Amino acid sequence: MEKLQLTTKENVFLLVSSFYAKVRKDETLGPIFNGIITDWDHHLKHLTKFWSNQLFIERGTYKGNPIAVHQKVDAYTDNTINELHFGIWINHWFATIDELFEGENANIAKNRARNMGSNIHIHIFNARNNQG
Repeated sequence: MEKLQLTTKENVFLLVSSFYAKVRKDETLGPIFNGIITDWDHHLKHLTKFWSNQLFIERGTYKGNPIAVHQKVDAYTDNTINELHFGIWINHWFATIDELFEGENANIAKNRARNMGSNIHIHIFNARNNQG
């Protein structure tokens, strides 16, 4: 299969939906995501807006606070999110990109995900330390 350029919103949706198909089946991440997300159609559209904003700088299209959302996910898991979860997440992200896409935006999507994962990971642990 010829790889695509990650240059359209439709391709971002393909990335996001393909990635979450892997996550939902993952034995570690699946129970977390499937336990929290009740409207997958909405979630996929929301994350498509997020990643389109990241790749195409479409200001104003995404509304949300990823740090706060992931802190709630950590609370849902009784504060058990750790580097293993982030490692699995980033491995699925990279694998999905590598299967479907090539080019500059594919590399940007990898780098942004790596940076976001690290940033969210740090914020989760800081929030735990500031409780109580």
